[in-house]
Amino acid sequence: MTEVEKTGYDPGTPCWVDLTTPDIDGAARFYSELFGWEVIDQGSEYGGYRMCQLRGKPVAGMGPQQQPGMPPTWTSYVAVADANVTTKAVTAAGGQVYVEPMEVPGTGTMAIYADPGGAVFGGWQPGPFTGAALVNEPGTLSWNELVTRHPDAAADFYHAVFGWSANRQPMDGIEYTTWQLGDSPIAGMLPMDERWPAEAPPFWVIYFAVSGTDDIVASATRLGGTVMQEPTDVPVGRFAVVTDPAGAAFGVITLNRE
Repeated sequence: MTEVEKTGYDPGTPCWVDLTTPDIDGAARFYSELFGWEVIDQGSEYGGYRMCQLRGKPVAGMGPQQQPGMPPTWTSYVAVADANVTTKAVTAAGGQVYVEPMEVPGTGTMAIYADPGGAVFGGWQPGPFTGAALVNEPGTLSWNELVTRHPDAAADFYHAVFGWSANRQPMDGIEYTTWQLGDSPIAGMLPMDERWPAEAPPFWVIYFAVSGTDDIVASATRLGGTVMQEPTDVPVGRFAVVTDPAGAAFGVITLNRE
């Protein structure tokens, strides 16, 4: 993958990620120091939502938790041409609608869904704002990955909703899926097996590109985060999964440039 400046996303392509957290000030401090982000409060008219920027360009968002007791989480958003049409497709394919299409003034339209296995994701119908303006460079979004116990049902669902095809291949003793939109790889899927706790729900995990996975993991720990997956080498690079101090999980990866 190469560093990319983005001005828009084709429908069906992951385009944005944001964090919902009970400690937004703490999250702003953590991610600013970890990734070098400038975190900018968008004001009370946006409910305290904050835009995370790198070199003056938006790369992620974060907002305060609206319902007490909900776990902090990163959400992946997929670009859609029409949020109302996508909502109908989600329902028809057996998914759930958690937040009906809602216009964000002067920005675009968002909705929140869950697939039939329960993994939550968002839809984003762009207005003036199209999504992350930088990807695949240190401190920016690099990959979105579904972790699920129901890969076959997920393959049917995401094909019906977004037109994704599932390219399955063996990797380290499991069958890893690369989601493709046309000929372009746009996300992945990892099946849960007996190594996962029985109570662990399906979820989407996001990966941020970094220049040194081990150094970032050490920094995350120093800043109050925890390590869920120690740095590990895979064919595309070296990755790890950590949590921020509030418990929101995310991945980091140093990509093999070749």
